[in-house]
Formats: sequence, C-alpha cells, structure tokens
Amino acid sequence: MATQISTSSQTHLLPQTTNPFLKKPITTLTPTISLRNTPSFKPISIKCAATTQAHPQTQTQPQSSDRVFNFAAGPATLPENVLRKAQSELYNWRGSGMSVMEMSHRGKEFLSIIQKAESDLRTLLNISSEYSVLFLQGGATTQFAAVPLNICKDDDAVDYVVTGSWSDKAFKEAQKYCKPNVIWSGKSEKYTKIPSFDDLKQNPEARFLHICANETIHGVEFKNYPTPNNKSGILVADMSSNFCSKPVDVSKFGLIYAGAQKNVGPSGVTVVIVRNDLIGNAQSLTPVMLDYKIHAENNSLYNTPPCYGIYMCGLVFEDLLEQGGLVEVEKKNKKKAEILYNAIDESNGFFRCPVEKSVRSLMNVPFTLEKSELEGEFIKEAGKENMVQLKGHRSVGGMRASIYNAMPLAGVEKLVAFMKDFQAKHA
Repeated sequence: MATQISTSSQTHLLPQTTNPFLKKPITTLTPTISLRNTPSFKPISIKCAATTQAHPQTQTQPQSSDRVFNFAAGPATLPENVLRKAQSELYNWRGSGMSVMEMSHRGKEFLSIIQKAESDLRTLLNISSEYSVLFLQGGATTQFAAVPLNICKDDDAVDYVVTGSWSDKAFKEAQKYCKPNVIWSGKSEKYTKIPSFDDLKQNPEARFLHICANETIHGVEFKNYPTPNNKSGILVADMSSNFCSKPVDVSKFGLIYAGAQKNVGPSGVTVVIVRNDLIGNAQSLTPVMLDYKIHAENNSLYNTPPCYGIYMCGLVFEDLLEQGGLVEVEKKNKKKAEILYNAIDESNGFFRCPVEKSVRSLMNVPFTLEKSELEGEFIKEAGKENMVQLKGHRSVGGMRASIYNAMPLAGVEKLVAFMKDFQAKHA
C-alpha cells in the first residue's frame, strides 16, 4: 500500500526541484517532491490539499444503470469513480477558479498535477531515480521512430521480436532509422504464440532488443521477458495495452513506452520511461519533439503538453494505488480473464480462442464462433444488452473483449452469461 502524506491547505514554497537535465531550476508550490536522480529518492504517494473525501475503489461499486459495459480496445473504459471525480472538478479545479483545461502548463496548479502524476506512477512501478518519466504525445506509433532515433545510430543493428501487428509496425518504422532485423516472427502461425527465449537468435552486436509486451489485436502477452544478449544489454518494450495492469521490474528494461488510452487514461498521452544513460545521444536528424533529452530537460513541459489527459492519468494512478497497487490489480485482472477464457474453453467448440493458452492476454481476449455467420448477430444482440465494442479488429475478424483494469468484474460476468445464453439458443 502506498504511503500517503497529508499537506496543509495553506500553500507555501518548497526548495527548488533538481533534475540533471533541467538547465533552470524551478520553484513550485505544494504538493511537490524532488523526483529524479536524487540518491535518497524513495517513491511516495502524495495527496493534493483540497482532496478531502475518499473515493470508492474501482471494482467494488456497481456499474451505473445509464452506462454500458465498454469492451473497446482503446480508447477504453475508465474507472467510474475517476470519471465522477473529474466531473466534480471540471468547472473549478480544487478552488483554483478554473478548469484544468484552462490552466497554464507552467502555472503552479498544473505543476502540482504533473508532479503528483509522476510521483504516483513511480510508486506504482517502483521506478528508480535512474530513469526519467516523460509524458509525451503522438501515441506509441510515434515511439516506433523515436526509440531508434534516440538510442542508436543509423547503421546500428537492432533485434525485433514480431508477435503481432504492432511489433511488426514498429519494425517497419525502424527501418528508416537503423538496421533492424526480425529474429522471430509469429506471422506464419497467425500471431498466436510467443517464442521460447532459448530459440531467439540474438545478434550480439545489436544495439537493443525490442518486444511488444501485449499485442492488442491478436491477444498474446509476454508472461516474462527475454534477457537481451547484445553488447548494450538494452531491452525495449511497447507496453501500451498492458501498462499498469501488473507489477513490472522496470530495472530489466532500458526503455518502456505506452499509449495511455488502454489502461491509464484518455487518448493523447504517451508515457515513456527511459534510463537516463540512454538520453542525450539522438541522431542529428531527430525532430526536436522526438528528442528525449529536450523533454527530460524540461520535465515534459518543453511545449504545451496534453494537460487534461495527464490530469486524468494522475487520477487513474491515484485510484490504482488506492486499490492496493499493481499486485492487487493483477489479481483482479487474472480473475476476470480466467472467467472469460473458461467460458470459451468449456463451450465445446462453440466459442474458440486461437491463442496458445500459456500466452493468452489478460487484457485482450479474441474469440470466434464455430458458426461464423452468427458473429454479426452476436455483436448486435450484445449491444442490446448494453455490451459494446465487441467486434474484432478488422484485420482478424471475429470478436474481441478488452477487459482492462477499469472493466468491472460484473461486466465480464454479464458477458459470460450472455455467451452461454447465446450458445443455448444457437448451438
């Protein structure tokens, strides 16, 4: 459980925050902490002064009758209590006389928001001061270019493991900026497996090894992570669709990036967690907005960031801490996934999931019907029961239920009950 410290409702100045990349120190108002590269850094969770009431945990309160169960892959469902808190603060954020959407990103109010968001994320993932946390824009797709531009030269070899559409797109984009090589691809088996790490023929001269931790479209997920056998020892992961769904040892990675719109916020925010020694060596052609050094020097405030999106991410981080952190969150996610996969596996082939059982995603569950002509009716009838966005990705068809952190257990239970009823009618 995260430690919390109370703050006085009377604001006062604190010492200047420090950052090895920040050219000009900044002085801010409470609540704030020194976040990066401090030897004694210990992640804590802090509360803004005006927060006076506790909010129910995400999966313990019932779903409001006027809301659907949204199984979309992203943008995706958000915790209902987070939405209600944002609603209550929309017009006048904590007595500031303005909405977060109206704030200057350089004002003391927004500085407290982004600093608390970073602090809570560091607590959730136990991110040490050896890493910078950046709140950027452009989605994970922009990071397909930013990663090679920042951490390798144009003639460096790089290894890619392609387990689905997104890792394939990352590889193709990297071809413009380095010399990537696919050392394993699951395409021939329709992206239903994760390779044995012993089978990976890594290039010892590769600058980094890249994986997609969870493939949103195909529903395959790394349950553990390969050790890079390259000269730099750098593992890079796109964690967009399972970010903050379970504990992760960040120290095993050189860089993690994730779009927020699956598990931790609305679309428009991209989180990058990058080891500090990998910052500052961008290729000369790197656009300023893709240069990690620029963003680290300016604490993600080089230009106007997606302020409201960062605020929403901060509320989600706070909510995850209130649930007990990612160990507890993972338990809930495993329970939801087990219920849904069991329903598929016990349907005597009426429903089918093509993914190898050992690597099935806890977040994205693709499935098909034995009678494919019934898939349209399944989606239509589910919609009538207030269960939406179950249609599979256009590239693979079938159905897909995305059951991210904010999907309540009741939503999965309702879907399973509907599936059993649908089978009884059509088997």
